[in-house]
Amino acid sequence: MSETVEKLLDAAEKRVRTGGFHAVSFRELATDLGIKSASVHYHFPRKEDLAVAMITRYAERIFAALEIETAGAVDAEDRLHALARVYRAALTSTNQACLCGIMGAEALGLPPPVRKAVRGFLDANVAWVADALTDHGAAEPEDRAAALIAALQGAMMLSVNLGDTALFDRIAEQSLTAALA
Repeated sequence: MSETVEKLLDAAEKRVRTGGFHAVSFRELATDLGIKSASVHYHFPRKEDLAVAMITRYAERIFAALEIETAGAVDAEDRLHALARVYRAALTSTNQACLCGIMGAEALGLPPPVRKAVRGFLDANVAWVADALTDHGAAEPEDRAAALIAALQGAMMLSVNLGDTALFDRIAEQSLTAALA
């Protein structure tokens, strides 16, 4: 990926995470990077192309971090705590909620390819948790997984809005306990 593309994705992600999908314009991105708007269109012909690339990169980063965090995991509890650490790191590194959580809140107003990419990220998170819970022998692993992802996403939003990272930690711990019960 070229340096310009990386910078465009960084600038777009920052704008989405602070104002949502509709807060991003190619003109503003061009201004952010000191390039012409035509250069943005060269790399991403449509805004939805930019958004899908941004979501893809974000998902790759989250799952790469998850792979590193779970390298020494011996059971479902270790795996789920690793997931909470990855979510927390994403929160504290930017003091912003999850990119796909923000975009998921806008789902009904997103172009279909963007909505599909957001759903893919969230589905992958739920499937990953359900897999861990199945190994744990938990009843209804898909429902528990969806509840845990919803709780972590919501905890990120509350933490950002209330300025209280400790709130994320408390909600994550309670939600992990419930998922593993």
